[in-house]
Amino acid sequence: MAATAVAATPTPPKNGRIIASPRARKLAKELNLDLATLTGSGPNGRIIAEDVETASGRPAAVGTLPQIPAPAVSKPVAAPTPVTVPLGQVAPMNTLQNAVVRNMTASLSVPVFRVGYTITTDGLDQLYKQLKSKGVTMTALLAKAVAVTLQKHPILNASYVENGIQYRAGINIAIAVAMPDGGLITPVLKNADQIDLYSLSRTWKDLVERSRAKQLQPDEYSSGTFTLSNLGMFGVDKFDAILPAGQGSILAIGASRPQLVVAADGSMAVKRQMQVNITCDHRIIYGADAATFLQSLAKLIETNVQSLTM
Repeated sequence: MAATAVAATPTPPKNGRIIASPRARKLAKELNLDLATLTGSGPNGRIIAEDVETASGRPAAVGTLPQIPAPAVSKPVAAPTPVTVPLGQVAPMNTLQNAVVRNMTASLSVPVFRVGYTITTDGLDQLYKQLKSKGVTMTALLAKAVAVTLQKHPILNASYVENGIQYRAGINIAIAVAMPDGGLITPVLKNADQIDLYSLSRTWKDLVERSRAKQLQPDEYSSGTFTLSNLGMFGVDKFDAILPAGQGSILAIGASRPQLVVAADGSMAVKRQMQVNITCDHRIIYGADAATFLQSLAKLIETNVQSLTM
């Protein structure tokens, strides 16, 4: 991947040694960038990871992909960097892209249906603001909320097997993450209903970092029992997700936005809301199953979100 030219003058080495953070050195090595050509924005001209990412055009925070924007203003999330190829030519797919092709082709044989729901997120956004400084991510909050809800709706965590229903012993939440060089991977938060928010957040950060470095073991991205796909950080209001092979459900999450809401008594108020759409395997899951699951999820997020910290 070609590096984007840096306008400023590169930071001169001190005593023949380039000053750079360990993370910056690791990223530069992964992206084949020469640190001597970069300008450091850290203390005393130190080159930091953000300098390397900026120079390479690489997204600054792939790990935040599954997050819903909080009310506070945050830095925009960059889209995955497209592979540059001459127009008119065929670009070969990498291993991850070929895996997506196989899985999506297999999914076409499954009869599915979709159900949408609107969830008010004022409480969720407020809780995220309170816990963000302690390392809790929106991804962990969403995964925990879904996992706790699945405890009451095990059919949504099940999958179809030959002439039967496979009820899963654990609730493993897979979360779709776009890779910078193309393709899609779904790191898995295992037993997410049993793990506290702080541990879930640390585990998620580790999974994303190792997925970037292509260091995940197969069991860490192929053991999901329920999948989350979030395009909310890109400003997407709502979308439909394709059911992953071997699972019964996938939840598509849109952006959380301020909306003017009219109550039953005619009063009006501005509330933050997000659109979610669930895709289910109709061989084992029916409309009422999906609807009651979404009702339970909405009730948890809207009225009892603090319970996720317990």
